[in-house]
Amino acid sequence: MNPTLTAHTLRAPPATVGALLREWRQRRRMSQLDLAGIADISTRHLSFVESGRSMPSRDMLMRLAEQLDVPLRERNTLFVAAGYAPMYRERALADPQLDAARRAVDLVLKGHEPYPALAIDRHWTMVAANAALAPLVASADASLLPPPSNVLRLSLHPRGLAGVIDNWHAWRAHVLARVRRQIDVSGDTTLAALLAELEAYPAPPHALAEAHTDFDAVVVPLRLRTAHGVLSFFSTTTVFGTPVDITLSELAIEAFFPADDATAATLRELADARR
Repeated sequence: MNPTLTAHTLRAPPATVGALLREWRQRRRMSQLDLAGIADISTRHLSFVESGRSMPSRDMLMRLAEQLDVPLRERNTLFVAAGYAPMYRERALADPQLDAARRAVDLVLKGHEPYPALAIDRHWTMVAANAALAPLVASADASLLPPPSNVLRLSLHPRGLAGVIDNWHAWRAHVLARVRRQIDVSGDTTLAALLAELEAYPAPPHALAEAHTDFDAVVVPLRLRTAHGVLSFFSTTTVFGTPVDITLSELAIEAFFPADDATAATLRELADARR
């Protein structure tokens, strides 16, 4: 009889805390000497930790993570890899313990009207938005709008807003550069997959005749062709200052401001019509 062959799935062993620290140090473009100096430990000790010859204490691991600006979610991964319990909790935004934070988000969104604003998570999934946003995304395919709606996909997808973004090339370059910076900072594989998807989207027909980008501009505007004319915006990003909850640490509010008087007037008229 032929022997029975059993297939086994080979899995890579979990990364050690030393390997993870080395990866974050290299991602931050720091030498062992640089990191040891600002973390107040010896270079020899850091070398031993990275090689696995020494295990960091919880306090040392926290100090290293802070100096490397490791996101809270990934700090938990470091603690677990070192044999410690995770330090940071992740609650849903609807959790009663985050009521004050949720009220703050709602207050900022509502207070920004008649201009559009939205709250997003680390993968650009829309968490909340104010009433001023709806008219601006009305031209997008309905399949892209129900939760969980991804703001970047909505922006650049051929059935999203790509067909009405007047300066598609400039806006696309701005969006992709921003996502690349996020990936460089966080190492997030989900964002990397999203970036590849966004890069593969074709240019809308009108983009072939798009005017030359104005590189003298202070910011890259978002110019949308709407039934009310071309509306022009610039945006700002707001984050919580000292979060110790993963959800809050990954939450951001994107607020859009009118880039010209005509856009401001149109948004006020739309707000009046909603009342």
